[in-house]
Amino acid sequence: MAVTINIYYTGTNGSARRFAEEMTASGVVAAIRSEEGNLRYEYFFPMEDPETLLLIDSWRDQEALDGHHVSTVMARIAKLRDKDDLHMRVERYVSDRADSAAGDEKFIRK
Repeated sequence: MAVTINIYYTGTNGSARRFAEEMTASGVVAAIRSEEGNLRYEYFFPMEDPETLLLIDSWRDQEALDGHHVSTVMARIAKLRDKDDLHMRVERYVSDRADSAAGDEKFIRK
């Protein structure tokens, strides 16, 4: 069962976007994506809120996520987040069986 975390980072004066740019430019994003069990690590910007950044962070299982939380990269994330004075709102999702979305296929245009 995959664990997906949606983190909404909110700041002021473009700080959320600067945070994402620095996370990417510094290699932190690449390091996270290469961690064992990482399935997805992507940033998105809501159209209606230029001061918020959405991170979709997905892991193979809780064990992989726990390993990420104790990794050295977490200190780098916290330092950049604190530098930009970002505040967070978090949503957590755990996937159920892989075939659970099969009933939704008729609504998905590919």
